[in-house]
Amino acid sequence: MLGPRLRFGAFIAPFHPVDENPTLAIQRDLELVDWMDQLGYDEAWIGEHHSAAYELIASPEVFIAAAAERTKHIRLGTGVSSLPYHHPFMLADRINQLDHMTRGRTMFGVGPGSLVSDAFAMGLPVDKARDRMDEALAVLVRLLRGETVTHKSDWFELCEARLQMTPYSRPSVEIAVASQVSPTGARAAGTHGVGLLSLGATSTAGFNALASNWAIAEEMAADHGKTMDRASWRLVGPVHIAETRDKAIEQIRFGLEKWIYYFREIANLPMVMEGDYKDPVEAFLAQGTAVVGTPDDLIARLRQLVEESGGFGCFLFMAHNWAEWAATKRSYEMIARYVFPHFQDLNINREASIEWVRRNKQEFTGQARMAVGARIAQHAMEKGTENLRPEFVQMMGLAKAETPASE
Repeated sequence: MLGPRLRFGAFIAPFHPVDENPTLAIQRDLELVDWMDQLGYDEAWIGEHHSAAYELIASPEVFIAAAAERTKHIRLGTGVSSLPYHHPFMLADRINQLDHMTRGRTMFGVGPGSLVSDAFAMGLPVDKARDRMDEALAVLVRLLRGETVTHKSDWFELCEARLQMTPYSRPSVEIAVASQVSPTGARAAGTHGVGLLSLGATSTAGFNALASNWAIAEEMAADHGKTMDRASWRLVGPVHIAETRDKAIEQIRFGLEKWIYYFREIANLPMVMEGDYKDPVEAFLAQGTAVVGTPDDLIARLRQLVEESGGFGCFLFMAHNWAEWAATKRSYEMIARYVFPHFQDLNINREASIEWVRRNKQEFTGQARMAVGARIAQHAMEKGTENLRPEFVQMMGLAKAETPASE
């Protein structure tokens, strides 16, 4: 019996250094989603950020609308929409419209907002971001299910609010809450019985929190009469794959230091690298946060994650621009070619078929020779053996020798 099919996708913040053309950078993000669609990836999640220069996409909805026109199968999600930045009614209406435009390929990822600088620029109190996310999510779930909602808050108000279009996806577009080490996302996901996006799942803290956060989500779901589905649990981590480990490490020297700089010096999620390393690439890899190596290295890490977490539905590769574009595309291709099959049971029947043919090769070869020999014998009867080529005479002899005595 086939096991559950692990899905694969990308979490595209994105991360683009300030030394390149931003217009072309966004174009490349679109090309990445198109490439993933061709390779058979399941999902792409697009971020929302408004400051700090690296994470360029301000509107995941606009990006998704463009990406949907370029692709055929891949599902597209906001990864994530920062709920305190939006009036819930307006955001719900945009997401619902996208779900209709994409014929059900839209997913709705939510969070409190990751950059303090975004909230500061909008005059929003950072210490209330998570409370506002919880409050907004409660009404968004209802709005996206087509319900009429009245709600008065200190930062938004709904008066008999109802979306004009009923949901395309039923009961609504799929919803997932971002989660890192703290229990905030897990509690929100469980309260509403929606999906969980575990960011930084391959970091030490994130990895150690996987099982506990899922347990928190299940406990909250039980308290609110909901259930959690592991198929809607997504883990996120950085990966780069090449033919050899040394080649993969050499390729990420193109852009990894710029990525490290952003997290250590700019973003309010500081990166801590222990030890005294003169080589920043070596220092980063020593932390074990990323999988940089071969398909076998990634297969081993994913199996570890499955075991530690108890099982999840999708692994999302954090888009990072560590390598040059051609090498990045090649990494995604190698994952699709050599990693997908191990977690999607793609080759079970092929392996059974090749083993069956191998075991019966002698019998099948004998039958083939007999069939050819019979045709040659028929031709000889009609035209005479003197007209046969020597190899045909030899074939007739082999066929007779392999004919069972009972015949």
